[in-house]
Amino acid sequence: MIKMTAHGKPASAKLSGAEWLGNVPADWAVKKMKYLFRDHSQKGRSDAELLSVTQDQGVVPRSWVENRMVMPSGALETFKFIAKGDFAISLRSFEGGLEYCHHDGIISPAYTVLKAWRPDLVSGYYRHLFKSNAFISELQTSVVGIREGKNISFAELSHSLMPIPPVFEQLAIASFLDEKCAKVDKAVWIKEKQIALLRERRQILIQEAVTRGLNPDAPMKDSGIDWIGEIPAHWKVQRNFALLREMKASGRVDLPVLSVSIHSGVSSEELSEEDNIRSVIKIEDRTAYKEVRPGDVAYNMMRAWQGGIGAVSVHGMVSPAYVVARPSAALVADYFELLYRSPIFIRQMDSHSKGITDFRKRLYWDDFKNLATLVPPHGEQVEIVEYVAGASRMIDDGIAIKESQIAALKEYKNTLINAAVTGKIKVA
Repeated sequence: MIKMTAHGKPASAKLSGAEWLGNVPADWAVKKMKYLFRDHSQKGRSDAELLSVTQDQGVVPRSWVENRMVMPSGALETFKFIAKGDFAISLRSFEGGLEYCHHDGIISPAYTVLKAWRPDLVSGYYRHLFKSNAFISELQTSVVGIREGKNISFAELSHSLMPIPPVFEQLAIASFLDEKCAKVDKAVWIKEKQIALLRERRQILIQEAVTRGLNPDAPMKDSGIDWIGEIPAHWKVQRNFALLREMKASGRVDLPVLSVSIHSGVSSEELSEEDNIRSVIKIEDRTAYKEVRPGDVAYNMMRAWQGGIGAVSVHGMVSPAYVVARPSAALVADYFELLYRSPIFIRQMDSHSKGITDFRKRLYWDDFKNLATLVPPHGEQVEIVEYVAGASRMIDDGIAIKESQIAALKEYKNTLINAAVTGKIKVA
């Protein structure tokens, strides 16, 4: 239960002396962090449990982390011991705050371990304080280094002023926020699941459309290919060499350089400077690029097995590491993209890619041209593309609504945490 005055603030307040805190309740103490927490560097044992430092779960056993990070390097004897209730400063703390430790164990020596050294500090209250936006703004004033070398200096942070509410109020704030945040997190989780279901529905809708057509009453026949199964009786199964021809025309200096994404197909705009820096061939060497025209199909030889294929919508050029193919009149490029970005056709490209490991796989034109493609009549291909576009817009609208609701919930949660941990609302 939140108890407030008529103005929504505690009845009496005082200046905290810290800009990030503003006014705090009159009965709260404010001290420099060095009087609350100390850098506790204690070597752990090699047989102690190895913990992961995460921004969403805090410091937890590695078995709790679904997508575990690479095993940290170094002898375990050099790792630091951290106890439940301690806090860790990670390399990214300036973005996400300090991480609360849920379990005794050891962490990489690259982290700083903070331990409370006053008996009147409730770890549950500081767990919320140290993840609040208000505190993170203060934390960022203690950043040292530049760009990728950024880190938090505890020597700097130790001079920052920290609030110390009465113990009973720390306990009340921690309990209040635990309950409220759990409810918000559950609501966010439900909406994220709904978004995942909408995206799954879109994928199913696309796969049904490109492999079964739009008429549920259409007569069916065996495609002759086990992994495809039945298809509409009037559709054909053809190899790509009968539908596409490889194009190798050189690009021109006035054409935009396009990319092929595993997420969204072929771009319709020039590569950004950042993307170009990461590309294999620099943008200055335009003579090596391949020209593409609207209606062409382009795929990334190294990423085709992940869905790196798409229809071209603008006149431009692509990396020489891509394959460019021009459809005959019988094939609509947008339909081909929908077909080949569906899971079963991605698997077909994967099975025909050559390489001993995933990152070395290549799908060469000589293998791609022998892949099987479903070919409805030209007009039906156009209808499928239009149907999928309309259905996708509706699904995208639904996803956008859910994402907006999630953003509002997270904003509410952040506002509530900031208000509670800095004493802007009184929790009883």
